[in-house]
Amino acid sequence: MAITNLKEGALTRHLHGRFGTALLLVSLLVGISLLTRIVFLIYSFSNVDVSVGNLLGIFLFGFFYDLVNAAYFIIPMMLYLWLAPQRIYGKRWHGVVLIVLVTLFTFLLLFNAVAEWFFWEEFNTRYNFIAVDYLVYTNEVLGNIQQSYPIAWIVTGLVVLCALIVVPLARFVKRLPAGEPMRFKKRSVVFLGYAVLPVLLYFTVNSKYHQFSNNAYVNELSGNGMYELFAAYLNNELSYDQFYKTMSQETGFRDVREMIRTPEATFVNDHPEDISRRIAHTGDEKHLNVVLISVESLSGEFMNAFGSTLNITPFLDSLAQHSLFFTNLYATGTRTVRGLEALSLCVPPTPGQSIVRRPNNENLFSLGRVFAEKGYETKYIYGGYGYFDNMNYFFANNGYKVVDREELADNEIDYENIWGVADENLFTLAMREIDKTVQNNKPVFAHVMTTSNHRPYTYPEGRIDIPSHTGREGAVKYTDYAIGDFIRKARKKPWFDSTVFVIVADHCASSAGKSELPINKYHIPLLVYSPANIPPAKMERMMSQIDLGPTLLGLLNFSYVSKFYGYDIFQLEPGRERVFISTYQNLGFIHDNKMIVLSPQRKLETFNVTLGSDKLTPTAEDKALEEQAIAWYQTASYAFKNGLMK
Repeated sequence: MAITNLKEGALTRHLHGRFGTALLLVSLLVGISLLTRIVFLIYSFSNVDVSVGNLLGIFLFGFFYDLVNAAYFIIPMMLYLWLAPQRIYGKRWHGVVLIVLVTLFTFLLLFNAVAEWFFWEEFNTRYNFIAVDYLVYTNEVLGNIQQSYPIAWIVTGLVVLCALIVVPLARFVKRLPAGEPMRFKKRSVVFLGYAVLPVLLYFTVNSKYHQFSNNAYVNELSGNGMYELFAAYLNNELSYDQFYKTMSQETGFRDVREMIRTPEATFVNDHPEDISRRIAHTGDEKHLNVVLISVESLSGEFMNAFGSTLNITPFLDSLAQHSLFFTNLYATGTRTVRGLEALSLCVPPTPGQSIVRRPNNENLFSLGRVFAEKGYETKYIYGGYGYFDNMNYFFANNGYKVVDREELADNEIDYENIWGVADENLFTLAMREIDKTVQNNKPVFAHVMTTSNHRPYTYPEGRIDIPSHTGREGAVKYTDYAIGDFIRKARKKPWFDSTVFVIVADHCASSAGKSELPINKYHIPLLVYSPANIPPAKMERMMSQIDLGPTLLGLLNFSYVSKFYGYDIFQLEPGRERVFISTYQNLGFIHDNKMIVLSPQRKLETFNVTLGSDKLTPTAEDKALEEQAIAWYQTASYAFKNGLMK
């Protein structure tokens, strides 16, 4: 924006020619992007590894990606300037048209900068897969924005700021049509010369170039938000075989069949690509009701049991003392759909989009199907509209009956926001559905997904001592209150003593850390509460979220044929524990205090890792561990792609 302070003569020379307006937009984009980068750097300074190399990288790589983004951004303007006939372009009034166009593009750049700020504040990252998903579900996202932020004031501020930028430029832009005429042939040469640039950039530049540091914040600051949104959209699904380090399928499945073996399981056949095992337990099966509550964004660090001093989970902290409490469990991803995938399919995260959102995800082997085969009525109960994130379709086609907010009458809703009804109303719906099934003399498996612990963090007033719409801590405490209210009401039900309550998070509230895959940002709680059936205890062994399903079925003493990749932790020999954590591109495999990270471009890194910390220390390669990581992730991706999970 320093361009606004240039003297008229210098600015006129800089903008001289028909395509000067496009050059002006490039300058504005680079200037606004630079200021945005500086603001993000100041805001996140405590998390940035400050060094001369990192600071140079932030601004040099940042400038490069700003220019790359500018090459794409000015395409509409370049098309207009190329095709506009000289008889129109040369008119004096056409200067006003150019001013209007500059104003619109400037407002768009400013609006994007503000949107990036709110995205950074929430996720500590540039636009990514989450932003792409949000563009798909515009109703929820626009509603969330409207309920979370003072939109009218923000837009007013942007209009004023836009005017402060454009007004000093207006007299220069207005004079551009009076410049030397440019015939169509000449401007076609200019445009075609320019058009080569975005095409060349499309095939030669990707978002991995700025991943030069071991500090995630440095890498994110080095990028450009608009470009990252474009890149995330193009890479919505990633082929494991194309982008990641591989081994032969024969070796991968041979290794997985060996690693997945547990004492209670025997393979049903010798087919090299079939991991189906017969899980056999002695004694009677316990056909208890199961209520699985997956809580939105419930980080382990919120609970006093894990060191919090905020006292925002008083009920869960109390319940943990009367539950089978798993203290070392890790989510597989950073999105609700990734958590739902892990809890229902019990498979490692595959690169790109969650299976919940992918095509051809019908008739998969799921936790709901196992319960259905045992005579249960299986239900997925959600407080929002289940079309969001493809939840309705996924669960309805994988062994569950879907029940969402449409089943609630208006007078049953105390409060709602764009994401869903208040959690207390969700649990009213869940209680009704459980009653209905039990009264029909059938056991029930109900997977209940909460929504209240999500921006805009609103809930009914008067339930807790933190006012609504004040932040994450209030939303966490309200969800804790709602779960407590549900459990207390359930204790009065005739089916309470024959029910197992499972409380787990879908993912953590934040996944940002100094490393790309900070293990502490995947740590989630798991409580299994059934006072008449399961004695209180602590399970402190390391577990993956995909182990919950097999472990739960083991607690019920179920025998069944399994295609799950997860372990029953009580059957697994000590020392074999492993964890899978991921973003949409980076795949982490943790075993024995080491983490293998698989990334696109067939990149593989080995780190020493300390549970409870976000610090990763590069270490020497571990061939055996690398092969394990590749085998798990490659075979899971292959199994889904080739229908082996069905």
